[in-house]
Amino acid sequence: MKKLAALRGAVRAENSEKDIAEQVVRLYDGLLRSNNLAEEDIVSVIFSVTDDIDALNPAAALRSAGRAKQSALMVFQEGRFSGGLPGTVRMLIHCGLEGDPRHLYMNGAEVLRPDRA
Repeated sequence: MKKLAALRGAVRAENSEKDIAEQVVRLYDGLLRSNNLAEEDIVSVIFSVTDDIDALNPAAALRSAGRAKQSALMVFQEGRFSGGLPGTVRMLIHCGLEGDPRHLYMNGAEVLRPDRA
């Protein structure tokens, strides 16, 4: 039986359209794959980006790649915090899921949650 779940993930990216697009799709696909999740089970995807990521909107990157066409997408800019990890895109996927959620941190973002990397 599926239950409502929230999958968390983060990835570091260079501030270029190409790298943001590649990293966002890698993170999204990785979360779906590691959770055996179908896109039709996704309700929404929320992104946050550090203030140095502005070359491409991650929601637009996901849509351009043909992903999450039926899901609500929203993007926020994170507040600036001392000691924060620059060049970071975070993702929160709300979905119907069987089993326990598996979170994913990659491309240098593993330092944010070493207990989950």
